[in-house]
Amino acid sequence: MNNFIFENGTKTYFGKGCVREYLTCLSRHYGQTVMLAYGGGSIKRNGVYDEVMACLQKAGQKVIEFSGIGANPTYAKVLEGAKAARENKVDLILGVGGGSVMDCCKAISMAAVYDGDIWKDFWARPGVIDFEPLPLGVIVTVAGTGSEMNGGAVITNEELKIKTGRDYPKCNAKFALMDPTYTYSVPKEQMVSGGFDILSHIMETYFSEPDEGNVSDDISEALMRGVIRDLRAAIRDPQDYTARSNLMWESAMAENRIIKLGKRMDFECHQMEHQLGAYTNCNHGAGLAVLHPVYYRHIYKDGLAKFERFAVNVWGISPEGKSSEALAREGVEELAKFIREIGLPATLRELGVDETTDLKAIADSCNLASGGYRKMTHEEILKIFRECY
Repeated sequence: MNNFIFENGTKTYFGKGCVREYLTCLSRHYGQTVMLAYGGGSIKRNGVYDEVMACLQKAGQKVIEFSGIGANPTYAKVLEGAKAARENKVDLILGVGGGSVMDCCKAISMAAVYDGDIWKDFWARPGVIDFEPLPLGVIVTVAGTGSEMNGGAVITNEELKIKTGRDYPKCNAKFALMDPTYTYSVPKEQMVSGGFDILSHIMETYFSEPDEGNVSDDISEALMRGVIRDLRAAIRDPQDYTARSNLMWESAMAENRIIKLGKRMDFECHQMEHQLGAYTNCNHGAGLAVLHPVYYRHIYKDGLAKFERFAVNVWGISPEGKSSEALAREGVEELAKFIREIGLPATLRELGVDETTDLKAIADSCNLASGGYRKMTHEEILKIFRECY
């Protein structure tokens, strides 16, 4: 394994009833004014809002509401939230929702106390945070991004048509409350796309050096098998607590940095999907589902040993009588079959991309990641997009 330093600053409270049990006491540690941030208002329909507000009122908190955070949070929304936090002298940001809400809140926590342009200084390029962001707590309602236990935030600059993610440990939430029952009301399509995002995060880490036996890959294989099993179970029964609780923790494990230790990591599919999202606002998990099999058909020969392991150890494919290439390719095709099985799209057209979409402009705007088995070119990315169409 490669050298690494590990730190995770988020204290996690997991399980049924954890919000009722812990939020009141937790919120009191940070002052009297809480900015309650959320998305389109589903938390008001499913009872989560009422439960959270009851806890905050019990703590004697002044609550400032900040709603309307969209599926692909924008820099404009970040600045709007930062302005509200400053004007109301907010002591704690409490993000209630999925990855988009959590990501937006991390960026707000920086922008609220930073005098400069956080896009220019921290998202357009990596920066060094030498100040303390506003304290942040999160309540997870959707399993998918794993944003609850890292400092990562993916933000879209609509003006520049750039969607970029950065991970700053100082942006880790101080606490994360994870009640699997909060995910029961998530629509099936959103649950499935979030579940595939979990699988994507693990694959993007797994399909990279080192290839020798290592702890991170061993954990990743177990997590991938779990996501496949638990997604199937949650589709059969959306209120299967075992499946939903497993998916929620698999999401966190995929992105709390543990499986990334000692790994180079790929994440080229995420770079491609980010730019697709910046231009088309497509669903993130669905976009990844379209891209992954085609991308892996391009690179599997460059990482043949790992793709063989994937076929055997994740999908249970027998290697008997098969060449290395045939076995590796069969694993990729099994992934493609699973994507169809769970109802995700397999083409860009199914995502709403049509002949008016400038695929070349999107391909040319993609960042070229260096950690994968083969470094892409903009020309090859365009070829992948066209094969996905």
